[in-house]
Parts: sequence; structure tokens; C-alpha cells
Amino acid sequence: MTQEEKVEKKKGSSAKILRRLLIPLLLLVALIGGMLIGYVVVGGQDIGSALDYRTWKHIFDLVFAP
Repeated sequence: MTQEEKVEKKKGSSAKILRRLLIPLLLLVALIGGMLIGYVVVGGQDIGSALDYRTWKHIFDLVFAP
């Protein structure tokens, strides 16, 4: 293996690691952003209550109630 091939192999592996970390991070940001937009813009509530833990626990209980 030449030096150029080793450099390419390292470059490719770091790109894979970055992609594996970046995609879940972007999905999490999209989930939180969507919840906030839905609660504040569509629901007409203030952002302070949108970030409150009890609000999301109440919504979770409503959705998954037996």
C-alpha cells in the first residue's frame, strides 16, 4: 500500500464516522424543531411552555394512554 492509498483510506473512514454522527444529530434537531413549530406556531402556545417537561409528559400520556 502506498502513502496515497493510506491517506485516502483514513479520509474515507473519518467521513463515514462524521456521517454516522451527523445524520442522527440532524434527525434529532428536526424532531425538536418540528415539535416546537407545531406547538408554538400551529398550536398558538408560548415557547416557554413548549420547553416545559410537564407539557411533553402530558402530551405523551395523552397519546399513549390505555
